[in-house]
Amino acid sequence: MKLTILATIISTATAFAPSAQLKATSIALRSSPESESPQEEVEAPVPVVASINGWTPDPSMPCYGLPGALAPTGFFDPLGFAQKGISLNDVKRNREAEVMHGRVAMIASLGYLAGEAVTGPFSIVGPANDQLQQMPAPAFALLTAAIGAAELNRARIGWVEPDFGSWNKTLWKLRENYYPGDIGFDPLNLKPEDPAAFAGMQTRELQNGRLAMLGVAGMCAQELVNHRTIFETINFYQKIYGGENPYAVCGDAIIC
Repeated sequence: MKLTILATIISTATAFAPSAQLKATSIALRSSPESESPQEEVEAPVPVVASINGWTPDPSMPCYGLPGALAPTGFFDPLGFAQKGISLNDVKRNREAEVMHGRVAMIASLGYLAGEAVTGPFSIVGPANDQLQQMPAPAFALLTAAIGAAELNRARIGWVEPDFGSWNKTLWKLRENYYPGDIGFDPLNLKPEDPAAFAGMQTRELQNGRLAMLGVAGMCAQELVNHRTIFETINFYQKIYGGENPYAVCGDAIIC
């Protein structure tokens, strides 16, 4: 069980998306029937892409030069999602998935702590893992509709419209002028105009999102194991480290 949770946490920390594909380099055969010359590998030309938020895709750099690498690990890609040969569209799509998962995880981290510390409007209590099913049906339907509307708006802004006559041209394809994660939502006007400042802010967001993904995975796993809220777990171990018996007040209860 612990190995399964550990493998899940490690895979969550990396950028991933459904169906990341490795595009093979094109090979041109320059031989004639009269002579047998060795095969020569010729890389397909990389299309020229305009700069977006100060970022110009550079195929010679890891992850096409997208920000996100930070000391001491630097460019960290153990599973090869951004290795050389991956197309620009796939790299952008993987980064889109990483950014959005990080944002959801940051909200979820706050939700775990705040949702368990404060009684909700529908008298929802207990571990955060068990709170969703306590929502009334109308509130759950409204939440589902809001999430669906947000995702449809993101798809409209960043993704190419599907061509039902030729799926292979538009399936999983982002717009060329779309920066991964930049859906234009900036109510506090925090987005910097300077490219270097924007890259720095993007790196900070990615690092916080990666940490949040690890944190949420840990909190979720912890509550699945002991069925306590995060604060109850903290209090439990405080008693242990303080020399108290945390089970002294449990009596004959199975779960305390």
